[in-house]
Amino acid sequence: MLAGLEMAARDVNDTGGIDGHPLELVVRDTAADPEKAAAAVDELAGLGVAALAGEYHSVVARAAAGRADALGVPFLCSSAVLDALTEQPTDWVARLSPPQSRGWRIYADFLLGAGHSRIAVATQPSVYWAAGTRILRDHLAERGGTVVELDLSALAPAAVCDALVEQRATALLLLVGHPEPAVPIVESVRHDGRLAEVLIGAPAGQPELAEWATLLGDHGAGVPFLRYLPEHLTPLGTRVEAALREQLGDAPSFVAFEGYDTVAVLADLLRTHGTDRAGIAGSWPRVAVEGTRGRIGFSRTPGISVWQWASSPVQVVDRDPAEPGRFRILHTG
Repeated sequence: MLAGLEMAARDVNDTGGIDGHPLELVVRDTAADPEKAAAAVDELAGLGVAALAGEYHSVVARAAAGRADALGVPFLCSSAVLDALTEQPTDWVARLSPPQSRGWRIYADFLLGAGHSRIAVATQPSVYWAAGTRILRDHLAERGGTVVELDLSALAPAAVCDALVEQRATALLLLVGHPEPAVPIVESVRHDGRLAEVLIGAPAGQPELAEWATLLGDHGAGVPFLRYLPEHLTPLGTRVEAALREQLGDAPSFVAFEGYDTVAVLADLLRTHGTDRAGIAGSWPRVAVEGTRGRIGFSRTPGISVWQWASSPVQVVDRDPAEPGRFRILHTG
């Protein structure tokens, strides 16, 4: 994400900045900690930033969004998907990534289309995992599917395998942290001959991480996850992809494109409204920016408390078992 944010800022400044003034990124690491995120928002607001950008972790983004709303600082969330990003509807926060309810329903449709209607979810206590489980259960139940919860606070990886057999589940979804306990669970399931036909899935996207492939090798392939890319990038996206690949030494993940698009949108608003925070926040519905993954605009979505890019792309992909370094598109929504 940071690579995408920084590249976009360089592009803005290489083309004259904001009315002749350079765009400056002031970076703080939230370290996946809600309290650090809230403190960072307080600090950045005190420094006089025009707007806030970024955040990958949904629970942390919720803490940042709540403080931004309370302090009156516009916040464009790049990558977090939790539907309830703020407690109440707000005009101060907008989001590029699709809400969890949309992405995870698309994932559920993929499971049904692949013939899986009895789904087990290995889960840990978290607002994010609980919301995901609820979305999957409700969507699948309407279509004759069933969700069985396996509580990882009470089950070791070997016990998860036994539970899958007992519950006759044909798919196991990992709603857990990475690498622990996700990696040991995958290894246990892959080595259990009783579960050779069980699909392992990870809707939150853990298999996209390079560490996943390093730790699991071939066992990490064939695990479908959600990715927020279109089938074809825009011309801007193609250029950004090439530059980031050269910079990073590997193909950038969708999160890098979310970072780039975040700055592209905010730069457009800064050119129009300057650094007036209220002016920026009041202009979310008038955004029309060509990003790396399509044309970006924001609207109100029922059940979502922030301004939302409603047409953000969603794919279900996995690592190709024949070539784990390559991603296969399995389903789009």
